[in-house]
Amino acid sequence: MALLALAACAGDGEPSSAPSSGPPASATPTGVVTPTPTEAATPPPAAPTPTRDPLADLVEEVEVDEGEVLGADMSWPQCPPGLGIPQKRSSGQPMPVAEARYVVVGLTNGPGFYPNPCLADQVAWVRERRLMVGAYAVASYPPADRIARHGQDGPYDGSTDLGALANTGYQQALFNVRSMRAAGLTTPVVWVDVEPVPDFAWSSDRSANAAVVSGAARGYEDAGYRIGVYSTPLLWDGVVGDLELGVPEWRAAGQTSRVEARSRCGDDWTIQGGEAVLGQWVEADRDMNITCPGVSADLSAWFHQF
Repeated sequence: MALLALAACAGDGEPSSAPSSGPPASATPTGVVTPTPTEAATPPPAAPTPTRDPLADLVEEVEVDEGEVLGADMSWPQCPPGLGIPQKRSSGQPMPVAEARYVVVGLTNGPGFYPNPCLADQVAWVRERRLMVGAYAVASYPPADRIARHGQDGPYDGSTDLGALANTGYQQALFNVRSMRAAGLTTPVVWVDVEPVPDFAWSSDRSANAAVVSGAARGYEDAGYRIGVYSTPLLWDGVVGDLELGVPEWRAAGQTSRVEARSRCGDDWTIQGGEAVLGQWVEADRDMNITCPGVSADLSAWFHQF
């Protein structure tokens, strides 16, 4: 995902579950979208708490540069060329730089309900290098057939338009959780990527878009993961308006520099009222990331150590 730089896999099959997991769920996010939950809905089983990996002790030993830890992110564009859905064919873009200490791996092939076509291979790549790892997933506006399929399936009142959209967002999240677990990816946090999705446009109704994002956020939390958001203030507002989840933020700076990415950690770049955790920029066709001030003191809160 390089925001503003990303060129806009697999089929539509549902991936199978695997036993990897995240930590206990946090509180349900709040925002301007309030589709009514239904009492009869049964949330998915929460992810069991993982045992501590002995390599997690390495998290406290990571060397930092002026309080920053360098990392990367990657997804379907880094898959071998020609994989994925027709609108989002992979192109074999460069893998993360050797200096990266963590990698945030994308779960989707662009829009929701389409998995990263080489997710398991990318997880293996990170594991082989014993890096820290996280996960992110693009949220997208669902087509009519998806709303018809999933609109009644979730914790919201599917008899309303916003409730049906929120349930469909909820199912996007659960689809991605199944993909993640099947690939053996463990993470304490899933970052919800909210930005325009080329070839899969958001609607012109920001309240409707916000319902999808709110539903996705709840889906990850009900599955046992903390959430954060990836975006910029401008793009967030353009998609979901004044929705405020108050969750941690991963802030994009596009094709700029490490200095600019560092500046995004400041209060001037708040997206939806949450703390700054990561700043991202694009350099030499790679997505580069740095931790924001104070984050390096507890990297295990944000990453799993392979």
